[in-house]
Amino acid sequence: MAVEVRSGLKYGTVLSFAVVLLAFWLRSPRSVLDERLDAVLSSLLRAERKVGINNVARPRVAIGFGGCVDIIVDGVTLLNKIGLQPTDQPLHHDYIENAEQLAQSFAYFFAPGAASERFVMNDTLFSQLVEASRELPGNRWSVGGNAPVMAGRMASEGCDVLLGGSFSPDFNDVLSQHITVAGNTVEEPDIHLILEYPSGATWGQYTSRRANRYIVHSDDHNPYLDSMEEFEKRLQNFKPDLLVVGGLQMMDNFPFKQGEREALLSHLTRILSSASPQTSVHFEMASFVDEGLMSDLLEFVLPHADSLGMNEQELPNLLSLFRGSNVTVLSDPNPRVATVLDQMRELYRMVNQRHKEAATRRPLTRLHVHTLAFQAMIVTRGSQWKNTMSAVAKASLTANRHVCGSADIDTSKARLIMDESFSVSRREGSQRIPLQESRPVSCWTEDDYEICVAPVLVCTEVYQTAGGGDNISAAGLVLQI
Repeated sequence: MAVEVRSGLKYGTVLSFAVVLLAFWLRSPRSVLDERLDAVLSSLLRAERKVGINNVARPRVAIGFGGCVDIIVDGVTLLNKIGLQPTDQPLHHDYIENAEQLAQSFAYFFAPGAASERFVMNDTLFSQLVEASRELPGNRWSVGGNAPVMAGRMASEGCDVLLGGSFSPDFNDVLSQHITVAGNTVEEPDIHLILEYPSGATWGQYTSRRANRYIVHSDDHNPYLDSMEEFEKRLQNFKPDLLVVGGLQMMDNFPFKQGEREALLSHLTRILSSASPQTSVHFEMASFVDEGLMSDLLEFVLPHADSLGMNEQELPNLLSLFRGSNVTVLSDPNPRVATVLDQMRELYRMVNQRHKEAATRRPLTRLHVHTLAFQAMIVTRGSQWKNTMSAVAKASLTANRHVCGSADIDTSKARLIMDESFSVSRREGSQRIPLQESRPVSCWTEDDYEICVAPVLVCTEVYQTAGGGDNISAAGLVLQI
């Protein structure tokens, strides 16, 4: 009898094992993928939570300049509404003067899915676009501009913020209580039209390779940095831990009078150069095509910034200028990790070499590049920037939260598009690093700096791409000051 029981137990154990094994083999690829995404998410959240904000002594951040009202619409629907036919000639234009150039410029960036922003010189055309946008069902209005968006993110993450910008009374009412505005009150704020489109969207013969946006504006206030004087007055007493400069792309191809732009940037230089050595300075890049302005930024702004933030389009653009080449208008919207890291190393080296030769006060000690697939950061060892691994994880999570429009990340609406493993450089024989679900943030040291790379859980049900870079950069900075 005992033998029979033991045999029965043995048979039952084998049968149970066989059922478990069969269930494992019959698992759908989707369930395996879900488990992997859940593991990556859990690990990124754990990395983010390793560092917290001290609410007793909230970090103080000063951010300039400008602001606007964003009208967010479906780009293809808007162009169809105004009767703009798809062009058979995609072309780059530094600025937009007529409807034909708008069609050519939109098509140029829409197909590869590259972010772009252009100044519209034709007031009639811009007014037509604004009116059509207001009539579109499903349009959304929000606080816009690099500085207000970064300010909003940093305030929500636990910072007290001084924001330099000229806003309408209604605008001020929707800002966080932790944001203090330094600037003028205007009756009519500048308007930016955000032409969003999802991955796979079609316009005539064109199909977008990834979700992104095409932005047009015709600003009156922002190009003049007209909050700068009031911002400067408040800075001394505010005593920020971090000073952030963004929104300077509003100067791009704007019809300034002779010497006007240089005077404004010289004033900005005085503000940056007078910042305390204990105050870190971050410059947020944007979509620039005006080579004169880019050269001015190299002279007036970059020497005074110890941190730079940019996307995969802006990195090669800035790098080409340091190399003495023309502005790079369009780059690969989905670059490989090795390519980006090599570009970052070169930019880090060239900026610091230039600063060394000019004996400027602030070397570049932090470089953050955000792409669709991953976040990458270079931080000088021994610098004031801390918690790099957690900061990169937070930046990665913020990318999903913003684009999906939810603080809670749903892995059923996300995917990983970063490679299973990546090479740290395009040089032959370079080390390859596998993507580990339990430790998705990879960090290592080289020369005098640390590099960290984190995958992004790419949102598949896009709510909004505009403002993504500002939210991502701001979130990464929060944990490092």
